[in-house]
Amino acid sequence: MNHQINIGFETEVGDKQAVEELVRTCALRVLESENVPFDAEIDVTVVDADSIRQLNAEYRGKDAVTDVLSFPMYEFHNGAPQEELDAEPDTGCVMLGDMILCYTRAVEQAAQFGHSPARECGYLTTHSVLHLLGYDHERNDEDTRLMRGKEEGNLAFLGLTREN
Repeated sequence: MNHQINIGFETEVGDKQAVEELVRTCALRVLESENVPFDAEIDVTVVDADSIRQLNAEYRGKDAVTDVLSFPMYEFHNGAPQEELDAEPDTGCVMLGDMILCYTRAVEQAAQFGHSPARECGYLTTHSVLHLLGYDHERNDEDTRLMRGKEEGNLAFLGLTREN
């Protein structure tokens, strides 16, 4: 598959190239592990706390800083599309949606949880891509277990364990 992960930065990060590579690697891993049978595209924007707080308030009605937001273009349920998917004429890819990653919050959470910022950014990317594919940890306990298992499985495959 020829998946495209487009990454833009609206905030400073420690090593931009490393963050970009990590996000792309994690997103592609999820698409591969889910056997997405079409060329998919995801737009990722890395932002600061103020930006994600504003987006969270505007789109979710929650005036608080969060770590990642996912804006799917299509309705999926646990990886299965629930509607017809249309490829973009210029790229030939199906636009799955947008991911907004708050780098500053990811670094804070990494320190709080006792692992690396890379592991936290990897987790948030994996989490968001799964949301774009219709997985939802808030739906019920079974779906929570399913999503968490997929997150941890993908991170373990990439060597991004809690010890890292």
